[in-house]
Amino acid sequence: MVPWIIQIGLLALSVLPRDSQGMKDQVLYCSACKAVVSELNYSISQVDPKKTINIGSFRLNPDGSMIDKKVPLARSEAHLSELLERVCDSMSDYALYSDPNTQEKHYQRFAPRGNGDKTFPDFKNFKFDGPEASGALKFACESVVEELEDDIITLFAEDADHVVDKLCNQISDYCKGVKPRSEEL
Repeated sequence: MVPWIIQIGLLALSVLPRDSQGMKDQVLYCSACKAVVSELNYSISQVDPKKTINIGSFRLNPDGSMIDKKVPLARSEAHLSELLERVCDSMSDYALYSDPNTQEKHYQRFAPRGNGDKTFPDFKNFKFDGPEASGALKFACESVVEELEDDIITLFAEDADHVVDKLCNQISDYCKGVKPRSEEL
């Protein structure tokens, strides 16, 4: 009886994936990672640069003074955390895009953003699969945000350069081996 259980256990282990990353669709997760960066950059750009937020411990020093530090609201940890909570809601504005020249596929924003943006892409290269496709991208986005939340906040709070490359290639490997596109999402 025991050898039979061991054989079943070994068979189950050989069938299960060795790495959870192996199960992830690279196009989907790479696009989700890039979309998170794009949406956060846009949201940050919409905040008035003059707005600040007080940070610190709000404790009184022995002499009765209080150390109070003001930082720009747009890149504060509190604001970035708030943005991360709803960044994946905009994934319904993305669809699978097939580049007509290279036939490479990636998810790209097709809907114009608010504030009077009337530029529409060429829809014939987009593949609209209904709510299932945007649901998959939203799930991938939520996974990316959950896994990389601290890194995302750190990179945006520091106003780092090349956030897409740092976050999606160096930190997470979601876009490892994917050729960089000339245009952003």
